[in-house]
Amino acid sequence: MAKRQTRQMTPEEVLETQFGGPDTGIFTDGSCDPNPGRGGWGWVWVEDGKILDRGNGRDPDTTNNRMELKALVEAFKKMPSERELVAYSDSQLCVNTINEWAPGWEKRGWKRKGGPIKNLELVQELYALAQEKPMIELRWIRAHEGSRWNEYADALAALDA
Repeated sequence: MAKRQTRQMTPEEVLETQFGGPDTGIFTDGSCDPNPGRGGWGWVWVEDGKILDRGNGRDPDTTNNRMELKALVEAFKKMPSERELVAYSDSQLCVNTINEWAPGWEKRGWKRKGGPIKNLELVQELYALAQEKPMIELRWIRAHEGSRWNEYADALAALDA
């Protein structure tokens, strides 16, 4: 991903300037600069453009992929299991990991043909949460395309990072 040339927006600035994308769902993001280095994660649950809940956190020594996974884990922990919801991540790696690859890895004893699974503990935790909450659909959303709530999650992930 190309490094952004502009200053990171705050969550408040995102709400003032970004208006595209879905207005209902759970939006997650992770950040790390440099990668590896100090990182953060964030998520927001929105229905009809109104924030129902949100969360974010930091890690002083991490990677971008770990923060993307951590954002999804923390969001899934807060989501109800009895509701149909869509969780959005701008990490194709995370979405493909949970939706496509993890079922096979689990069947093979959490092994993959190409070597060890990176961030295995987070992958296993997220996969277990996704299995417990099958009414939550995990979907990819393009990053930095003006989707208000994806940009908001990005801003949460970058707070104080």
